[in-house]
Amino acid sequence: MIKIQKEDFNSEVEINKIKKLHSNVGAVSSFIGYVRDENNNKAVRSINLEVYQEMAHKQFEKIINEANLKWKLEDSLIIHRYGKLEVNSKIVLVACFSKHRKESFESCNFIMDYLKKDAPFWKNEFYGDKNEWLSNSN
Repeated sequence: MIKIQKEDFNSEVEINKIKKLHSNVGAVSSFIGYVRDENNNKAVRSINLEVYQEMAHKQFEKIINEANLKWKLEDSLIIHRYGKLEVNSKIVLVACFSKHRKESFESCNFIMDYLKKDAPFWKNEFYGDKNEWLSNSN
């Protein structure tokens, strides 16, 4: 499942919605990313994430398909927020559902690495009275 949204999300609720569909799932690995209060030795006030939603959705589908070819996943979930996000706000949730932990761990890391480096999101970080557009990184 892929969700690209401005609204906050409840990680446990979102994961449980999918888990209830798969009684054969023995492992769920997840990653939750938050807005930090410091980056590059600067005090962060907030960030603004911009996204090209149609492209992001297609790319998220592609990376999920790649993960499904490498590991035996029963399901997967990506929720990525956009818009203005304050410090301590959730940005992203990736969850991978499989029969065994190795597949869920490795696929979750694989998907998150992709999102961090190649997802079509643009981050404008705000510090005091200045701001800076950041490039994707590892």
